[in-house]
Amino acid sequence: MTDARVRGRPRGTSKRELELIAMRLFTEQGFDETTVEQIAATAGISGRTFFRYFPTKAEVLWYQFDDEVAALRAAFATVPDELPMMTAVRRVVVNANRYRAEDVPELRVRMQLVGSIPALAATAGAHYDAWERAVSAFAARRLGEPEDGLLPLAVGRTTLAAARAAFDAWLARADADLTVYLDEALAALARGFAPDERNTDLPAG
Repeated sequence: MTDARVRGRPRGTSKRELELIAMRLFTEQGFDETTVEQIAATAGISGRTFFRYFPTKAEVLWYQFDDEVAALRAAFATVPDELPMMTAVRRVVVNANRYRAEDVPELRVRMQLVGSIPALAATAGAHYDAWERAVSAFAARRLGEPEDGLLPLAVGRTTLAAARAAFDAWLARADADLTVYLDEALAALARGFAPDERNTDLPAG
């Protein structure tokens, strides 16, 4: 068999490799200063090949988030009927965000880049909308309503808001596992943000 390298075929790459390269370059020299050509060259591919993987350089940092959306939909499809709706939402979202300790530094870098670079933040809408719709679709099935009905939309949007608050608090404090923040925020959402019964001994006023 003839070696592909002898024929000059470009070596293979992956979305994951491009993501790691892009994150490093964005961090080292800035997002605006990093070109698609630089990312591609570092990966050993052409700029044209890069666009087979991602439509823009901003989209490089979102593909794992999009995989999470698919994982949410798959997990919601397996939820037992007897599990209360918001308990199920809390469980599925928390479980989808369990990371190995060695993956946490990279996750923080990705989130800080997305949150601090306007061009990256501007691409967030479509991805957050897909995440929200995954939750709304589950709520719609449970409630027997269309996905664009009031209550399914409310469940999806408030869940996304609570999850984003948990991510922001986790990034700022870095004092506990991400799932601790998510679980607390979604538990509070499920009980309508009423005080936790375990903390009812706080003084009034």
